[in-house]
Amino acid sequence: MKLTHGLAALALSLTAMAAQAEVTGTVTATSDYDFRGITQTSQDPALQGSIDYAHDSGFYAGAWASNVDFGDCCDENIEIDLYAGFSGGETITYDVGLIYYTYPGAEDIDYPEIYAGLGWNWLSGKVWYSNDLGNSGDSAMYYEANGEWELPANFGASAHVGYSDGDYWDNAYGDGYMDWSVGVTYALGNFALGLKWIDGSDLEGADGTPGDVGSSEARAVFSVSTSFPWSNE
Repeated sequence: MKLTHGLAALALSLTAMAAQAEVTGTVTATSDYDFRGITQTSQDPALQGSIDYAHDSGFYAGAWASNVDFGDCCDENIEIDLYAGFSGGETITYDVGLIYYTYPGAEDIDYPEIYAGLGWNWLSGKVWYSNDLGNSGDSAMYYEANGEWELPANFGASAHVGYSDGDYWDNAYGDGYMDWSVGVTYALGNFALGLKWIDGSDLEGADGTPGDVGSSEARAVFSVSTSFPWSNE
């Protein structure tokens, strides 16, 4: 009887938690998978998707996936990122968490990263740290600032600037590097159309950049995305 009561209480607790939570998904098609100014698909298109769980307490968790192409590096084809954290606040917002980048079927290049960010109105900033970027044994930091603005007629604008620093970048390229982007979005029903211009420092390693692989050259990126469940509005 006690076991039955315990299972009933657990079921009620899970039901209550589910009522306070939301599960969403997103699908994106993009002309290039840009990560901090560097292409992850050799400047080829990418299909990306995510599923996210968010609780009223501020806890969230999710998974995100995309095709990738690092050339002859590591036998990689797909990236799957797993993450969890806490976010909240009203006038001043916060976001802290952990993300683990995985590349199933590839050589061992998986690695973790922690992050912490603050936001106010249209402005936000975040700091990322990995003690083992790309399973290289070297640490790395990433600092970023972002701005987002709502415009009339379903348009929006965004701006981003970031800087990568740490032992990994010093050893691979002799110094850190900066990336920046500006973009515009347009809401078309349940879809979001995006166009952004990406630029920053030109990365050149000891052997140079092999073609489009890992390129950080300036480029325009177009994307189409939609989130589920679709709104009835």
